[in-house]
Amino acid sequence: MSSFDERERGEEAKFAHDASLRFKAEARRNKHLAYWACAEMDVTDADAIANYVAEVIAVDMTEAGPADVVRKIKADFDANNIEIDEKAIEAKIAQFDIQARAEVLAEA
Repeated sequence: MSSFDERERGEEAKFAHDASLRFKAEARRNKHLAYWACAEMDVTDADAIANYVAEVIAVDMTEAGPADVVRKIKADFDANNIEIDEKAIEAKIAQFDIQARAEVLAEA
């Protein structure tokens, strides 16, 4: 096997590892965001919280970037008469993104 082939396999493995870490961090970020949103909406039932976490994680799979998550959280807040704008939700996403990445990297 040539050194080029070895280097190529190494790059592919690194890419796959990095993609896995990104996916885990985004899911963790969305989990933190969902817990925060539940607290803001006064949701305290453990099953309801778990379902909401799953919904937020699932909605993030619909399109690239966090816009789909922002729309969901905003719609849910609006339905619960909670005044918040998209910028505040985006700020929470950024905050939880930093936290989730640090947590995932610490576990890796």
